[in-house]
Amino acid sequence: MNGILPLWKERGLTSHDCVFQLRKILKYKKIGHTGTLDPAVEGVLPICIGQATRIAEYITDTGKTYEATVAIGRSTITEDAEGETVEEDLSYKVITREQLQKVLSQLTGEIEQIPPMYSAVKVNGIKLYEYARKGIEVDRPSRKVTIHELQLLDDQAIFEGEEITFHIRIKCSKGTYIRTLAVQIGQLLGYPSHMASLVRTASGNFTKADCYTLRDIEKAVEEGTFEQLLLPIEDALTYPFIEVDESNEKKICNGQILKVHSLLKQEEKIVFSRNGKAIAVYKKHPTKPGLMKPDKMFPNNF
Repeated sequence: MNGILPLWKERGLTSHDCVFQLRKILKYKKIGHTGTLDPAVEGVLPICIGQATRIAEYITDTGKTYEATVAIGRSTITEDAEGETVEEDLSYKVITREQLQKVLSQLTGEIEQIPPMYSAVKVNGIKLYEYARKGIEVDRPSRKVTIHELQLLDDQAIFEGEEITFHIRIKCSKGTYIRTLAVQIGQLLGYPSHMASLVRTASGNFTKADCYTLRDIEKAVEEGTFEQLLLPIEDALTYPFIEVDESNEKKICNGQILKVHSLLKQEEKIVFSRNGKAIAVYKKHPTKPGLMKPDKMFPNNF
């Protein structure tokens, strides 16, 4: 049983809950998820099964797409709708579309974020949310993330009221906190704010249209059609593919260090395949210039 299972994580479940339930449904242990989604968030959560667990980090490291609702007028301790109110501004507000577009433009590209206190980022080996639960405030190191696209989804010209909400689509790099982005939007507009809701609509190559719910999967197992839901490992590999030939097949299958391929001058990694099936992922050797080494091997991927 090897492949990627594109799961639609429903609200109320942690990513670990999903893995736990899948292990029970499939009666199989070698299952892993590809990036934590908070219980209040629903969306695309690719699940790696069997040999596919070897590439979970590749999917985790790929870009994500989200749709979020930003609420202007109140900030919370968790930066989302679940937390207690920290600051509130109930004045009547009028924000034009042009103002909002300007702020979104300012937050597009490489930006800095400070992770929220209620997050799993570790400081001195302890997760921030553990400090937060004890009421301990610690210095949080800022991080650089990339917002590839930040699009306003609502079409009105003016947003007004005591609390204003609007919807945005975000295409971003690994490590981006959408909660924090919602707070940053409010700060640039001059008001307290929080993220009211969030849906992940894509993770790497996988979109909502590819996904199945836990109930769908349970039904497929009952009907004996589960393997039809699995996608091949190759669907998750976003690097260039190169077919092996007689001159290098045995060396690559054995994971040998080889002369660096020309594609690695501009690519981070490359995939060697046989009849379209991945055999190995290679990258530049970290200490031996001009050579490359395997990063991942798939000896039974046939």
